[in-house]
Amino acid sequence: MGIGVQEMIWIFLILVLLFGAKKLPELAQGLGKGIREFKKAAKEIEEDGAGGEKKISSDKTETPSD
Repeated sequence: MGIGVQEMIWIFLILVLLFGAKKLPELAQGLGKGIREFKKAAKEIEEDGAGGEKKISSDKTETPSD
């Protein structure tokens, strides 16, 4: 159940009425930047998490020499 073409048109028309045609490109640009930064942060967390798991598992295999 995704958003169809008719729903997209309604959403666009409502946005034009709320913000005006001149403000929409600025809003879209800000939204795009926000999405890019979110994806970048998620990727960094994923990469850091994968490296941390390897380190933890290697630490568990070591036995103390007491």
